[in-house]
Amino acid sequence: MKIKKGDKVIVITGADKGTIGEVTKVYPTKDQVIVEGVNLRKKHMKPSQANPDGGVIEKEMPIHASNVMAYDAKAKKASRIGFKEIKGKKTRVYTKTGTALK
Repeated sequence: MKIKKGDKVIVITGADKGTIGEVTKVYPTKDQVIVEGVNLRKKHMKPSQANPDGGVIEKEMPIHASNVMAYDAKAKKASRIGFKEIKGKKTRVYTKTGTALK
């Protein structure tokens, strides 16, 4: 999986299509990612010591990695991620522009 935690991505399909957010968690075995502000679901919480009131909270749920694409903020475009050797190190780069990811 080429998408990593902290990457800016754009959702390319589904209910949240067009939304840009940062990846907060990656599940490589399931090919899923959690993106900030995407795929929000309501979860009913039982009262506990940490949350004595309980109630309903909104939580970000995972989406499949194939439904997101890396977002190049400078070019303002979605792009695939490729690899290039720069100064003897393998570096991730945007394939459309060729610029390196942070």
